Amino acid sequence: MTTRRTFLGTGAALGATAFADASTARASAGTASAPVPERDARAAVNQIDTDMQRHYDLLRASVARHLGPVIVVNNDAKGGEYFLVDRGRTVERLHPVGPVFELAKSVAHTPLGIYSVVAPYLSPKVPPVGNADRIDPHDLEQVAHIGPSSTAWIDPLRKFAATLETARRNLPGANMPGALEDAGRSILDSGLDFITDAVTSHSFDMQGFQDFSSAVYGHIRTTMYWASKAQIEGVHALLKRWRAQLGESAWSELYVFIFELWTTAALNQNAVIIKPCMDQKRADSHLINQMIAQFPSDPVATALDNLARIVQDNIAAEMVFPTDPDVATALAGEEDLLAQEILKQLRDCPFHTAAKK
Repeated sequence: MTTRRTFLGTGAALGATAFADASTARASAGTASAPVPERDARAAVNQIDTDMQRHYDLLRASVARHLGPVIVVNNDAKGGEYFLVDRGRTVERLHPVGPVFELAKSVAHTPLGIYSVVAPYLSPKVPPVGNADRIDPHDLEQVAHIGPSSTAWIDPLRKFAATLETARRNLPGANMPGALEDAGRSILDSGLDFITDAVTSHSFDMQGFQDFSSAVYGHIRTTMYWASKAQIEGVHALLKRWRAQLGESAWSELYVFIFELWTTAALNQNAVIIKPCMDQKRADSHLINQMIAQFPSDPVATALDNLARIVQDNIAAEMVFPTDPDVATALAGEEDLLAQEILKQLRDCPFHTAAKK
């Protein structure tokens, strides 16, 4: 058994005397000594966390260089950019989803493109439309921040119409499935008709836009079908190849790290395709959806940095909190370590009790 005495005895190079002196200093702490300003005393205590963070960061960087296998996914407009990473190194990088995905989504975004131009010029008051109860008045006021008195939307809407016209002429040459091409043609024609009417009359309103968007909804559903089909086929083919390449043992340990915008964070399409293909005993803990405001410039480095934190915390949780599984789970998971204690103390807080009434 290693005791403090034998530890000091084998650490002569470190200076056993220094340990002894430090022990004596601790024993006499609080007795006769020169007073220390509170600021310096607090700085000395806070230095523990500063040094911990430095060592923690060094560990994270070291762990990141050993991670693998990992699939990193940038959930971009092309159906996802995929990276296979092993031992911290990118093995392969590609977009596995075919061009039909991007074509289908592009055509389907016609109504959203028109909306993005005209939205600031809406009336800031909720009109008597069928879904009025679902429209937040304050949100509408903030979106419609210019209002209907201005016609500055006409020029950018004409320019967007030129984009739609060019796409409409080129649909036959895009080599799309027949049903998707027909749906795209109907969406573009309806969008151009809406723009023509609005520009000619120098006016539009929410009801008129909803009439247009409702009329093309069936065609939008068609584009969604083809985009989904292309994505499933492309991702499945890639996962099948990578699984064979890695072997079953390595695949069972696979981590998947997906970057996704807030608007798709709850049910990301790449996540729902990939998860059933993983080892189901680990899928819940090994598939990580990282919500972001914008895609990182270096997805692999960012993913590995975050994943290293997750991996090392998994072990830290069981070493630091071996007697409290709930707190260990908090450290290893997405819950803030202080969250439960804060909730406990908030039970009698006036703000907290008032909010529950």
